[in-house]
Amino acid sequence: MKNNRYIRQTILKEFGSEAQNKLSKASVLVVGVGGLGIPVLQYLNAMGVGTLGMVEQDVVDLSNLQRQVLYAENDIGKPKLEVALEKLQAQNSETIFKIYDTYLASNNALEILADYDLVVDASDNFATRYLVNDACVILKKPFIYGALHSFEGQVSVFNYQGGPTYRCLFPNMPNSAEIPNCNDNGVLGVIPGIVGNLQALEAVKVITEIGESLSGKLLLFDGLQQSYQKIKFDLQPENLEITTLQETYVEVCSTIASISAEELQELLATKKAIQLIDVRTENEYEDYHLPESIHIPLDELDDRLQEMNPQKPIYMLCETGKRSRIAIELLQEEFEDTLFYNIEGGMGAL
Repeated sequence: MKNNRYIRQTILKEFGSEAQNKLSKASVLVVGVGGLGIPVLQYLNAMGVGTLGMVEQDVVDLSNLQRQVLYAENDIGKPKLEVALEKLQAQNSETIFKIYDTYLASNNALEILADYDLVVDASDNFATRYLVNDACVILKKPFIYGALHSFEGQVSVFNYQGGPTYRCLFPNMPNSAEIPNCNDNGVLGVIPGIVGNLQALEAVKVITEIGESLSGKLLLFDGLQQSYQKIKFDLQPENLEITTLQETYVEVCSTIASISAEELQELLATKKAIQLIDVRTENEYEDYHLPESIHIPLDELDDRLQEMNPQKPIYMLCETGKRSRIAIELLQEEFEDTLFYNIEGGMGAL
C-alpha cells in the first residue's frame, strides 16, 4: 500500500490507520454494475477495499449513460463487467477484482456470496433483493440495500449484528406494477449516484466499525424536496430461520389493497368521513394537501398510533404511492385486522 494514497482519510482521528487496514483486508461483493453499483464500486475501490467482487451479465446500452457514469459512448454494446473492470483497475491497481459473468440465481448465490465479508445489493428488481436477503441470512452475512424510484431512494443495512433482515421490513415480494424499477418507471440521473454513495458509506462503516449504521432503520431520500427521513423497524425472529433458498424467486401478488387516485376523489366527493393519512414530510404537506387528510409523517408513525382508529379502514397517501406502501407494511404488524388501502400514484396522480 502506498503510504500517502489514503492519507486524507487516515489522518481522521475517528478513522486512522486501523480502519484503513480493515478496509484493505475486507472483501465486498457488489450485485449489479449499474446506476447503484457504479458509485459503490468506484468509492470502495478508491478508498482501498482489498477485494471487490462484481456480479453482472448485461451490456452497456445508450439509455444507461444518463446515470451509469462509468460508461461512455464508445462502450455501447460491450459487456458491463469488461468495461467496469478495465476502468476500476486503472483507478486502483492494488485492488483484487473477482468477476462473475452471470445473473445471481438460486443455483449460484450461496457459492458466490460465501467468500465475501459483506454484500452490497445494487440490483434493480425484487426477485434479486429477496434472493440476496435469504442467501445472506443463511450465510450470516450483512448486506447493504439500496433502491430507486423516480426522484426518491432508499438505503438500509440488513442482517447485521443480530439486526433485522429485508423480510422484516418487506415480508412479501410486491407486484412490480406497484413499485416498478427504474427501467420501467424512470429515474433522474443523479439519484442513483446519491443513493449509491450512501450505500458505499454504510459499507465502509460496517467494515471499519465506525459511526452508527442504518441497521434497523430505513433511510428515505427525496430528491425533489432534498429531504431525508428515517423510519425504525424491528427484527422479526422468524425471518432468521431461513435454511434453504427457494428454487426460483418470482414476484407474487401484493397483499396490500389499493385504490386509484380517481377512486379516492370519487370517495371524497360522497362527503363520507374516511381515515386518510398523509405520510409525507412537513414541507410537502404545507405546500399542498387534501383538507380531509390527517398528517402523520412516515418517521412519526410509531409514536402516533393512537391517532388512528384500527376499527375503521385506513387510506394511506404520499407523493407517489411508495412511502404510503411502506407505511402500510409497518402498520399491518400493529393493526392485524385493519383494512388498509394504498392510493396508487399518490398526490402526483390527483
